Amino acid sequence: MRPGKIYLDNCVSTPLAPEVMDAMLPYFMQKFWFPGSFISTGESTNDALAGFSATVAKSIGAKPEEIHFTSGGTLANNIAIKGLATALKRGHVIVSVVDYPDLLTNAAWLEKQGFEVSYLGADSKARIDLDQLKAEIRPDTVLFMTTAVNHVVGTIQPLQEIHEILAAAPNKIFFHVDACQAYGKMPLDVNTYGIDTMSISAHKIHGPQGIGALYTRKGTKLGQLIHGVKRVNGLQTGGLSIALIAGFAKAVELSFADLEGSIKHLRDLSNYLYTKLQEKIEHIELNGAEGEGRAPHNINISIDYIEGEAITMMLDLHGITVATGSACASQGLKANYVLMAIGKNHVQSHGSMKFTLNRFNTKEDLDFTVEKLAEITDELRKRSPLYNAMKKQEK
Repeated sequence: MRPGKIYLDNCVSTPLAPEVMDAMLPYFMQKFWFPGSFISTGESTNDALAGFSATVAKSIGAKPEEIHFTSGGTLANNIAIKGLATALKRGHVIVSVVDYPDLLTNAAWLEKQGFEVSYLGADSKARIDLDQLKAEIRPDTVLFMTTAVNHVVGTIQPLQEIHEILAAAPNKIFFHVDACQAYGKMPLDVNTYGIDTMSISAHKIHGPQGIGALYTRKGTKLGQLIHGVKRVNGLQTGGLSIALIAGFAKAVELSFADLEGSIKHLRDLSNYLYTKLQEKIEHIELNGAEGEGRAPHNINISIDYIEGEAITMMLDLHGITVATGSACASQGLKANYVLMAIGKNHVQSHGSMKFTLNRFNTKEDLDFTVEKLAEITDELRKRSPLYNAMKKQEK
């Protein structure tokens, strides 16, 4: 079976759209020039970059000059957070315990720089505690960070309510959003939500790997994080691939040509998947918010009495790629921190499976996946002492 024949781990990366490859090729082969003045090659690239920036800006209600291309979402997060910290020098920062590692590791770095950090809790659906947010705001609070769509369970954070809370504070609180999982999966207008800085990434929307962008509201001052010659952007100095930026812009065009239709297509697929899982496999539980409260591409379930690690490896033998909360190889058998923070136990965390879909997945893919998952579940449960003990109790 070919590896990745059915790819359902699209929160990590998505397949490149053919139109995106077509858009990039000229910039790899003929139009490889960096921006410049007075000469036709440089001016041509200037014009192209202006168009690419306008395309990305329009998708989030921003101005083209507020878009800064970076080599990915993680660097965009770092430039925003560390840039704000460098400009502000000190103060109080708020983040949540269910946020993406980019934000949490930067929060730890901020503490080492002398900032005070408060960590919000979350409810059983992974929604951050808004009452705690209100209570944590202080006169010296300078930054609030959040992940628009939870990277594990897909829950959408209440950005409008957060904006209203921050706007009501007597002091200016910068609002940074990691939107890499949300971009192209929900409407994101930076003015509606009062966002000051926001990270997005191309390879989550069928664009190329290695390119992202940072939105920075006009007037927001960021300290310089990366020093060197400016080729494309002043925040990430040095060279950036013009071809990848062209691919990013094409992926944005495709995703936002009919955003509502794209969202509906993904939600129909994920609802279909969850219905089939419920029909074919007993003792499963949805993790995160239901319905419209979750991103349309994410279904995270816990399968009782068995390990997600084993399921993942056995599905891989059938060419099916999924993710698990077992996180054994990279995190030393630690349970997923998001699932634990929302009240799941170790068994539920280790038995969790995350299916994240892309626009090219089909119902036939999902039928085959559920069929194989049901077979694997039956096989593993026959070997499970917990499952067999439960069955004896039922009798």
